[in-house]
Amino acid sequence: MNNQDITSLLINKLNLEKAYVTGDTNHIKIIVIGNLFKDMSQVKRQQIVYTPLIKMITEKHIHAVSIMSYTPEEWKKNKKLY
Repeated sequence: MNNQDITSLLINKLNLEKAYVTGDTNHIKIIVIGNLFKDMSQVKRQQIVYTPLIKMITEKHIHAVSIMSYTPEEWKKNKKLY
């Protein structure tokens, strides 16, 4: 599964506004933006993003994941930093 496939999977499964996936199978960096993250802790946000990726992680198709999650409002405020 390539980065575009992972992006599509996350957007479709989590109903995200945007998702950006970079890196390779050793380490991928994920930035996700969606209203579902409103009023959620960072830990809960990461748990939600991991859920559709669990099979790929347990089957060692993905080794390490870095996740940054934002509501659309947080993204508009902070995206210039990335």
